[in-house]
Amino acid sequence: MPAQRYNPGDVWVIKIGSSLLTANGEGLDIKQVSAWVDDIVKVYRSGVQIVLVSSGAVAEGMKRLGITTRPKALHLLQAAAAVGQMGLIQAYESQFQRHNLHTAQILLTHDDLRSRERYINSRSTLRSLLELGVIPVVNENDTVVTDEIRFGDNDTLAALVANLIEANTLLLLTDQDGFFESDPRQDAQAKLIHEADAYDARLDLMAGDGGKLGRGGMVTKLRAARTAARSGANTIISPGRSPGVITRLAQGEYSGTLLRSRSEVMVARKQWLAALPTSGSLVLDSGAVDVLRKSGRSLLPVGVKAVRGSFTRGSMVACVDEHGREVGRGLVNYSALEAAAICGQPSSKIESLLGYVGEDELIHRDNLVIS
Repeated sequence: MPAQRYNPGDVWVIKIGSSLLTANGEGLDIKQVSAWVDDIVKVYRSGVQIVLVSSGAVAEGMKRLGITTRPKALHLLQAAAAVGQMGLIQAYESQFQRHNLHTAQILLTHDDLRSRERYINSRSTLRSLLELGVIPVVNENDTVVTDEIRFGDNDTLAALVANLIEANTLLLLTDQDGFFESDPRQDAQAKLIHEADAYDARLDLMAGDGGKLGRGGMVTKLRAARTAARSGANTIISPGRSPGVITRLAQGEYSGTLLRSRSEVMVARKQWLAALPTSGSLVLDSGAVDVLRKSGRSLLPVGVKAVRGSFTRGSMVACVDEHGREVGRGLVNYSALEAAAICGQPSSKIESLLGYVGEDELIHRDNLVIS
């Protein structure tokens, strides 16, 4: 399918999933890694800057340690990731060295994006590496992360990296041909969606779950596309084993599904806000949804129907409609208990309900990012 033609100076984030990287679920498929690297180098030589987000550390670690079943205990998963990360980076470094290119290992956690200072430092480091002609290879720091603060999957991580460096394109390589209207593994008549708006609500009904090795199915890829769209990046979901899939994209052709962004590039602070993990959510009525989407105003308590999760003042929370679809996210001015007490009420009643007034808004528009 035709796509926009890419130009020197563009920045891509390319994510390769576990199901593609492993040879029949056992260790890394070095032959396939070599083919991707050859493809990436051709695009890099044309002037496109590349950041690679790669899964596969746990699978490689399991092979090296002789573990046949994915561990459930967190410390064993972290141990497998620590061992496997050595093999993963070794594989990429050796393959890029064939082309006289250097790689850099970047391990991130949500804490690196939650802190404004660390966010800016991470962005500066990645940009410096790109300017130096280095290919950054990014993964989640599985050896220290816990379930409470993990990204959850590398689709999400790749989208946040795209946001971090203001990439033009997020390319998600998968073992599927793209995004289908139904699961092609169960429905032989499933139709491939060639192109759609990333925010098309119909896509939510079509997304499915992940496979055995990977944690990220089409649900996470759709979520990632919407995250990337906040900073103006288009997302392409492509079959990773299709020969030349990366170079064809650089030539203006793509295989799979293009999910277009309709957003303009955010200012730096908004990009940081979009990268923060959420601690809970606010369920908005239809009037509040319209106000946020069309008017860009602050969120007032009167437009909130329910409060979910546990959070404190200053936490990042999601704003969702009555069907659970995210409308935006922002830094909340009240705790979950306080927000529950004043939701559905006019701001004039905050003092009588809480005994004080912090702010008239639950979320000020300067601290709000619309999806």
